Amino acid sequence: MDAILFGCVGIVGFIVLMVVLSSIKIVPEYERGVIFRLGRLMGARGPGLFFVIPILERMVRIDMRTITMDVPVQEVITLDNVTIKVNAVLYFQVIDPNAAVTRVMDFIRATMQIAQTTLRSVVGQVELDELLAQREKINQKLQHIIDEQTEPWGIKVTIVEIKDVELPNTMQRAMAKQAEAEREKRAKVIHAEGELQASKSLAEAARIIASEPATLQLRYLQTLTEVAVEKNSTIIFPLPVDTIKTFLDRMNGQSETREDPVAPPRTVRLDG
Repeated sequence: MDAILFGCVGIVGFIVLMVVLSSIKIVPEYERGVIFRLGRLMGARGPGLFFVIPILERMVRIDMRTITMDVPVQEVITLDNVTIKVNAVLYFQVIDPNAAVTRVMDFIRATMQIAQTTLRSVVGQVELDELLAQREKINQKLQHIIDEQTEPWGIKVTIVEIKDVELPNTMQRAMAKQAEAEREKRAKVIHAEGELQASKSLAEAARIIASEPATLQLRYLQTLTEVAVEKNSTIIFPLPVDTIKTFLDRMNGQSETREDPVAPPRTVRLDG
């Protein structure tokens, strides 16, 4: 009899011990425990150690860390009727664990669906050039719209980034031709600006040479010096008349003096 009683006491003690152990809950820093008592929300508890009344209370763990989620590839038609494939990455976290449990069945799946539909909607409202050139602006718009829709669920969307934009092959070739034409245009503009500056410099040089004939002679002598460096060929260089005009005038003056050694006196008339 004593053995049976001892056995019953042991069983009861074991059951009580299991119940006590099951009522002890430990929640880490990055989680919260949402408590329901007989189906009624009692609020979130944690982090740390606390007790849950067995049978009467139930706890749901909610992770409070930032969740990274890849938005699958979406096929979208842009505003200028270009079919593209685009995907994105989404960063969000739970800021209200009570709302994340009671207001939506699966907040991760719900956020995923909202992100997909919003991505298709926003990208479909912009042109391809705007999507490629103003991606940061579109990311901010996506973040604002998704966060606004998930706010009642206690979800905060922090970052939305468009990862890849896949273009059709025909569009890639067209954009490559456009980029090549743009580069040729810039090259021609730069060449024309260089020709304009060179013509201005030549015009200024011509004006200076016209005002100072001696500069032409100096330029001629400099060119002779540069040509003389090359010794492998014979170069015939014409001699400008302006260069030897002074010497010719002196030679003509000496010839006239020899023919008429006595120069006639100069007559000066003074009126008055």
